[in-house]
Amino acid sequence: MNIANQDKRVHDIQEWLMAVLPYSDFDLSTASADASFRRYFRVNQKQSSWIVMDAPPEHEDIEPFVKVAEFLAQFGIHVPKIYAKSLQHGFLLLSDLGDTSFLSVLNPESADLLYANAIDEIIKMQLAPTTAIDLPLYNADLLNTEMNLFPEWFLKRHLNLEPPACLDNIFKLLIDNAQTQNQFFVHRDYHSRNLMLVDEQNVGVIDFQDAVIGPASYDLVSLLRDVYIEWPEDKVDSWLENYFAKAQQNNLLDCEKETFTRWFDLMGLQRHLKILGIFCRLAYRDNKPRYLKDLPLTLRYVLQVTERYPELNALHAYLTKTSDIMAIK
Repeated sequence: MNIANQDKRVHDIQEWLMAVLPYSDFDLSTASADASFRRYFRVNQKQSSWIVMDAPPEHEDIEPFVKVAEFLAQFGIHVPKIYAKSLQHGFLLLSDLGDTSFLSVLNPESADLLYANAIDEIIKMQLAPTTAIDLPLYNADLLNTEMNLFPEWFLKRHLNLEPPACLDNIFKLLIDNAQTQNQFFVHRDYHSRNLMLVDEQNVGVIDFQDAVIGPASYDLVSLLRDVYIEWPEDKVDSWLENYFAKAQQNNLLDCEKETFTRWFDLMGLQRHLKILGIFCRLAYRDNKPRYLKDLPLTLRYVLQVTERYPELNALHAYLTKTSDIMAIK
C-alpha cells in the first residue's frame, strides 16, 4: 500500500479488494481524481492491474456508470470492463485502460489519426440504438440549467458583473438549435482527457456516466473545440468534414453541411458558456482553483462564435466591451 494519506474509504477499499481479487496481497496507488467526488486507484497484483473507482454513495451514484458501460460495450466501444461492484459502498473494480490520455500524446503529427479514430467512435455511439437504454433527454430544462451557470458563477461570482439582458433570448436560440438536431446517444464529456490511447491507437472511452440522449453535434464539438487543447480552424474544419461525411454514409444526418456547421458552432457556444460557469464553480464552491487556468481558451471559443453569427451580436458586444472579461482573454 503506497498511498500517503489513508482514510476510512481507502481502508474499506482494501477490505473489499481482499474479498474480490484472486489473492490477498496487492499494491494500491492513486491513479487520478476528476471534477466530481470520484477518485480512482490503480491496483497491482502479480502481473495484473485494475482500476478501482471510489464514488461515495452520499455524493455519487455509480449505477449510471454501470448501465452506460454495459450498453457501450455491446456496440464495440472500448470502455472499462466491470469485474466487481459494490453499490452499497460505491466501489467498482474496472479493467485498466492505462494512463496515456489523448491529451498527453496529441501533437500536429499524431492529431489526424487520433481524431479520425475518435470520430469513428462517435459514429459507433450514434449508431447504437437508444431504445436499448433508458437515458435522460438533453431537454430544454437541462440545457437551460447548464447555461445559467455562466451568469451565476462566471459573471456574478467570478467577475462581480451584472448579466446582460440579451441572455434570455440567446439561451432560447441555443436550446432551439440543440432540439432541432438529430438526437443520439451523447457521451457529454467526450474530450482529450476522457479518451485513452490503448492497444496501438485503439480508443479507450471513460467518464461517460452523465450520458444523455441529445444533439448530433454535441460530442463532436466537445472533441474538436476541446477546452484543454486548441487547434487551427482549418484543422477543425477538416475533422468536422470527416465526421459529416461518415455520418451521412451511415444515414445519421440528412442536412446540408452549412446547416450542420451552424449546429456545431451554436452547440459549442452552449457548452462553453456552461463550462465557464462550471470552472468557476469548481474553483469557488469545490476549492479546485486549477480549473481557472482553462478559462481563457474557453472564452476564446465563445468570442469566435458570437462574432460569427449576427443573432449573437448583443452578447459579443457585451463580452468585448467589458474590460474584466477581455482581461481573461
